[in-house]
Amino acid sequence: MSAYALKIEVRSQYLPDQSDPDKHQFAFAYTINISLAGTVPAQLIARHWVITDGDGKEQEVKGLGVVGHQPLLAPGQQFEYTSWVVIETPVGSMRGSYFCVAEDGTRFDAPIPEFALAMPRTLH
Repeated sequence: MSAYALKIEVRSQYLPDQSDPDKHQFAFAYTINISLAGTVPAQLIARHWVITDGDGKEQEVKGLGVVGHQPLLAPGQQFEYTSWVVIETPVGSMRGSYFCVAEDGTRFDAPIPEFALAMPRTLH
């Protein structure tokens, strides 16, 4: 394992109360648990997301921190947050990366593996 590494786990869920399928608005919450898997403390500085809907339309989101925070993590520490996204189709995906700076000044990107955004199917 690298001295500079984050472990990232993601859970996503459809938000029916925030969605309007008639207007092609499908809302999803995603909860991300970030833990420092490396040996050098590091701070999450910025995020970069690529959000893809079921038609292949992509949107990019870049910004400082996550939900107003730039957490500083020591080895083994965790930070969890929940955010949300709206896409135009009932199925899509997200992937991205976090830009981090370690305590010793080393800069690194931590990849966020692609995860699904999917509205559950309902039977009538």
